[in-house]
Amino acid sequence: MIGQRATNITWHEGHVERASRHALLGQQGATIWLTGLSASGKSTIAFTAEHALTAAGRLAYVLDGDNIRHGLNSNLGFSPEDRTENIRRIGEVAKLFADAGVLTFTSFISPYRADRDLVRQMHVKAGLPFVEVHVAAPVEVCEQRDPKGLYQKARQGKIPEFTGISAPYEAPTAAELTLDTAELSPEQAAAALIDCLRQRGLLPAGI
Repeated sequence: MIGQRATNITWHEGHVERASRHALLGQQGATIWLTGLSASGKSTIAFTAEHALTAAGRLAYVLDGDNIRHGLNSNLGFSPEDRTENIRRIGEVAKLFADAGVLTFTSFISPYRADRDLVRQMHVKAGLPFVEVHVAAPVEVCEQRDPKGLYQKARQGKIPEFTGISAPYEAPTAAELTLDTAELSPEQAAAALIDCLRQRGLLPAGI
């Protein structure tokens, strides 16, 4: 983790309490962190859940790995160091969204357990809910799907440090939810995810 480099700075507390923002929206903010291999179904599940929740009158938003790399993290590559910084930054952004009362879905491979644990601790320290979701599909299944053709390029040596092929993926050991997308459709997985949020008190009954 990058240490604090800026000096002569002071944290300013706002005049609006978190509870007031959440009351305004009629919901509690949270970060729902989807992790898994490329083509495991993370983004599809996240966007499906977002659509269902907004249709039900809940404020939800997806922070997608590829989308974030078009802007905020466009200066980062895929080295271990850059992957760690990528996750640190998005963890901080997700925390801000959750503090504002948004049900925030993040869709990132986030291959290193230590990086995900760091983000969890950010939320714990801030008193914000963090739900880790392992979108589990064997690499063989992901490679068969390969909608972007990335696995083929990785096998050909055209993409170095590709998770699951030439770079490691450390699966969660205590995720709040595991979704086997070799067996579940995106709609079934999104429904299971929403049910998990309901069971954890982040959504009322009937949504």
